Amino acid sequence: MDPTTDNAGQTGDPDTTRASLEALRAEIAKAVVGQDPAVTGLVVALLCRGHVLLEGVPGVAKTLLVRALASALELDTKRVQFTPDLMPSDVTGSLVYDTRTAEFSFQPGPVFTNLLLADEINRTPPKTQSSLLEAMEERQVTVDGTPRPLPEPFLVAATQNPVEYEGTYPLPEAQLDRFLLKLTIPLPSREDEIDVLTRHAEGFDPRDLRAAGVRPVAGAADLAAARAAVAKTTVSPEITAYVVDICRATRESPSLTLGVSPRGATALLATARAWAWLTGRDYVIPDDVKALALPTLRHRVQLRPEAEMEGVTADSVINAILAHVPVPR
Repeated sequence: MDPTTDNAGQTGDPDTTRASLEALRAEIAKAVVGQDPAVTGLVVALLCRGHVLLEGVPGVAKTLLVRALASALELDTKRVQFTPDLMPSDVTGSLVYDTRTAEFSFQPGPVFTNLLLADEINRTPPKTQSSLLEAMEERQVTVDGTPRPLPEPFLVAATQNPVEYEGTYPLPEAQLDRFLLKLTIPLPSREDEIDVLTRHAEGFDPRDLRAAGVRPVAGAADLAAARAAVAKTTVSPEITAYVVDICRATRESPSLTLGVSPRGATALLATARAWAWLTGRDYVIPDDVKALALPTLRHRVQLRPEAEMEGVTADSVINAILAHVPVPR
């Protein structure tokens, strides 16, 4: 994606809307070095009204990436640091007794925002992890029997350290399936790491994105217009069958104990449509499905222990399936 404009709020023309979202990559690059695939994944998730799980070792700018995205989109954002003693009400909010009125009133939690950064989500126990399930799926929070809708747009960007790190709780399958994408944040290349250190030596402050030059280039209106355009992207019966065949193949793989559910197949079709629109087409081709297969499916499958001991990964299984399933012409 090549940024072609830096003007937010222009939503009448689909090409202008697309250009506004494409400009996000250049804007975020002012603060984050060398993470273009992750930026693209976050934009795809916003277009699909989905949520993103960012995985990487500490110190690879996962948190900075989400903060830069919120700044470039001019969206409200809040951050929750997940710790072992965090309670569900610390995320969703709770009823607070007001001594002046002698009544209970609802105090909204940090989940009431456009972009919730759930930092190190796998450092908190499952009870608190699951407090996000209703918010992610239903886009509402129920407290004392009363449903309370969340703002629109709403996206959970959860960061996690690899589960083998000390003090982590693996996310349950039910919650993993609520994430549209799982993006892996790698260590930077030597050149990118030199660039990072050079920026810091020149005075870059990751806590002050405005000083780094990050400016809003798109907004909620652009997202709404883009989603409407994505919904018009054509999907042929052959592409639909291709997505189904890929997902069914995961259920038959000897390396997996858990394959992709129909929800995962729906997610893959949605992300492929969003990617097709971002690349300038109003129809989906097989390459769109292949491009989004790994981030959309890798967290929806479960390896057999013996395959894991042999060094097999979810990505390698999915790549093998993509190489095996016939591609429609």
